[in-house]
Amino acid sequence: MIEVQNLSKVYKMGNLEVNALADVSLTIKPGEMMAIMGPSGSGKSTFMNILGCLDKPTSGSYRLEGSEVSGLTDDRLAEVRNKKIGFVFQSYNLLPRTSALDNVELPMVYSGVKNRRQRARDALEKVGLSGRAKHTAHELSGGEQQRVAIARALAQEPALILADEPTGNLDTRTSHEIMAILQKLNQEDGITIILVTHERDIAEYTRRLVHFRDGRINNEETLEPGRTMANF
Repeated sequence: MIEVQNLSKVYKMGNLEVNALADVSLTIKPGEMMAIMGPSGSGKSTFMNILGCLDKPTSGSYRLEGSEVSGLTDDRLAEVRNKKIGFVFQSYNLLPRTSALDNVELPMVYSGVKNRRQRARDALEKVGLSGRAKHTAHELSGGEQQRVAIARALAQEPALILADEPTGNLDTRTSHEIMAILQKLNQEDGITIILVTHERDIAEYTRRLVHFRDGRINNEETLEPGRTMANF
């Protein structure tokens, strides 16, 4: 699914250069569910932005499903994002006075997807919110809003979901419910999922944990078996 070789990212701030990533190499298999942890400034968010085609590396190679994407134009990167990648963020990024169904459907309007309404309904059903489709985002709990955000990502039928602190604004019980949904999507639908978290118990829903520090991969762990709601 993903092959990263000697990836580096340097930000220039006046005469100062900041090495956000330094010579990172990593392979992620199709259908894998993996977590990234690290302190603030470790490079994990920069790495996720590059994986999501939201940023370009200064040097190195990034291959997604066998295709080199690190040197693509902004328009081509946007096309890859729309076709292959779904995003789930800590802050949900929903329109507050728009229905859950319309929030899920909206990105498909911009990308010209056909049969948008049915795909949005199907995605909401997958996350257990078919009965809340007509409720506006501000009428939903935090956990329900995050489910809508996951459904929005799912409706695009991505091969890859990138989740940046998906449980960061949620209480403990709801956090584990959200992780159980992501875990189910990975195991039953085969979607590759990469998430950033600061919480070890959240990372344990995955099978692999990569630690970042000072822009480099500091350590990797294999987590077996992954945590489930049954052992929460």
